[in-house]
Amino acid sequence: MNNISTDCPVCKGRNTLEMTSKTEEIPYFGEILESTIICSECGYRHTDTICLEQKEPVYYSLLISKANINARVVKSQTATLSIPDLGLKVEPGPKSQGYVSNVEGVLNRFESAVETAIEWAEEPEVKENAIKIIEKIEDIKSGDGSATLIIEDPFGHSVILHDDAKHRKLSQEEVENLNTGFVTIDQ
Repeated sequence: MNNISTDCPVCKGRNTLEMTSKTEEIPYFGEILESTIICSECGYRHTDTICLEQKEPVYYSLLISKANINARVVKSQTATLSIPDLGLKVEPGPKSQGYVSNVEGVLNRFESAVETAIEWAEEPEVKENAIKIIEKIEDIKSGDGSATLIIEDPFGHSVILHDDAKHRKLSQEEVENLNTGFVTIDQ
């Protein structure tokens, strides 16, 4: 574990910002770096987890049904999650975080994002479309509908753990077309 103290960029407190970092081994993710920054003066806090290992780029897909709604989903901070049948896609950005959930949890996250979009939307047709997407998500969760969940991860830390999940390596072209949420430097 490493500890460093420095000045806070938020409140400008002298030597009030403590940065702590440590590495750890986590199943599916491999070796990770956990970092925490806390200012004792203003309370500013930031935490981050970064995968340090790069694995083979992976693609997983699963036709969601009532039988596999509880399938484990491990999504890294570099993965793109999509449900093409519903026109839904979440790409990683600088603040993207990894998580472990299940298919229903992933559907709940998409549903929450669509609900937020409804609140922000000004055009009636956008709101109507979003409401239809939420209805389809509810149908899928109740077993009255189906859709395909896809995870594409250029660093290979994501997985859908279910016997029905299809898995393959991403091609180099597919990897190049994915966002990672990071600035990468090719040498």
